[in-house]
Amino acid sequence: MVRAIVGGNWGDEGKGKMTDLLAAEADIVVRFQGGANAGHTIINDYGKFVLHLLPSGVFRRNVINVIAPGVALNLNSLFAELDMLAKRGVPEPKLMISERTQLLMPYHIMFDRLEEERLGSESFGSTKSGIAPFYSDKCLKTGIQISELFGNGLREKIEKVCFVKNQVIKALYGTSELLNANSVYREIISWKEKIAPLIYDTTHYLNQVRGNKRILLEGQLGALRDIEHGIYPYVTSSSPLAGYGAVSTGIPPWSVTEIITVIKAYSSCVGAGIFVSEIYDNAADELRKRGGDSGEYGATTGRPRRMGWFDTVASRYGCMIQGTTEIALSMLDVLGYLEKIPVCVAYEIEGHTIDTFPVSYQLQKAKPVYEYLDGWGCDISGIGTYKALPPQARAYVEFIEAKLGLPVTMISNGPKRDDIIYRK
Repeated sequence: MVRAIVGGNWGDEGKGKMTDLLAAEADIVVRFQGGANAGHTIINDYGKFVLHLLPSGVFRRNVINVIAPGVALNLNSLFAELDMLAKRGVPEPKLMISERTQLLMPYHIMFDRLEEERLGSESFGSTKSGIAPFYSDKCLKTGIQISELFGNGLREKIEKVCFVKNQVIKALYGTSELLNANSVYREIISWKEKIAPLIYDTTHYLNQVRGNKRILLEGQLGALRDIEHGIYPYVTSSSPLAGYGAVSTGIPPWSVTEIITVIKAYSSCVGAGIFVSEIYDNAADELRKRGGDSGEYGATTGRPRRMGWFDTVASRYGCMIQGTTEIALSMLDVLGYLEKIPVCVAYEIEGHTIDTFPVSYQLQKAKPVYEYLDGWGCDISGIGTYKALPPQARAYVEFIEAKLGLPVTMISNGPKRDDIIYRK
């Protein structure tokens, strides 16, 4: 059985906790795209963790964790995460890295920073983790697969790449901060012995076991950040859609039979881009303070998240392009302070009301159309069954179900692993 867990909005939906929960029902957890530019926050018996590259199954002793070819692999970040787990008493995880995974190089981070600085006020809100330059090189076919550490010609390849990049640095960025090919090579090759035991042919392995092992595909960010279908150009440089999980791992698309999409009970995002239901000032500050596990701040950057009310237009679209079979609704408990809860149910664009998610130039003109639901005015954290929730909280969940046309099967009502209500 293969299932995927993905985000339905702008990222920051609470996927880490849900993946940690579902990992208990998995034999293998696969991280299938993205890099260290976003984090999954997990709170369990070992404490609170933010994972950037490691799959969220690393806290389960019997789970095999796989990093697939679609991931932008920063080896410094990877080993820093492994060291952090060891220092905090987490048993060494079972980890497999695809031999086809490409390395995020030091110059990718450098170019990300230089480009954001050049763009200034017109920047895309990058985390400066090197993600866009990494995927650019991958498409230009100048990327470096991890298997190349063990072959011939790596030094020569790095020299050629650095020569071209230095010309760009001098011509476009006007800085003397040039690349030294020998230094880049020495840094990358220094990881060779340490990484060697973790390298596998995961493509054949996953295809061999998918019929008798429970595989969970873990996505990063959310549907609206997808490079093809998201709020372009304010998107990530890979596809966080469940369909890409099959592409990245090399398993057949039809083998993914369950797609659990995580959606927050309100909206938030880090970084730039169109956000129709965004709120500001005191309303945003209050929701930000109460949200998340200790406030709504980016797990990777620490930046305050932009806040908004639940958007059924964006969420329905996100679920559609994910191919959602069920919804995991996170952070319902956060809304207990509100007497009335606004929900964006449509967009008004130049006098016309629509309930389908448009392209970016139309989104820029969109104004939210709200309906207001009764709040429940109490703390629901710790409630363990759906029937025990206040009627207004159940009405809110069922309103979302009706608008999205999909079942909400899991409800998170607190930050800890066990703060969950199952409705199956």
